[in-house]
Amino acid sequence: MAGFRKGQKVEIYKRSDDESWEEYMDEFIGLHGIVTDPDTSKNDPDALIEVTLDEKGTYRFPQDCLRVIEE
Repeated sequence: MAGFRKGQKVEIYKRSDDESWEEYMDEFIGLHGIVTDPDTSKNDPDALIEVTLDEKGTYRFPQDCLRVIEE
């Protein structure tokens, strides 16, 4: 998996299998946002990605629930 970069547009497209996924995050599935902190300094596939969601605020998500939106 390619790493996420700051400024990329992403979609929360599914529920994560990661243990850090919280029930309240289910309401964010289908929403779009911008990567604000990819946290790729360690290149850890389990690292959480900070995403600012359109009109919802900023949250940290596991990588397996995110996909880059190609425009």
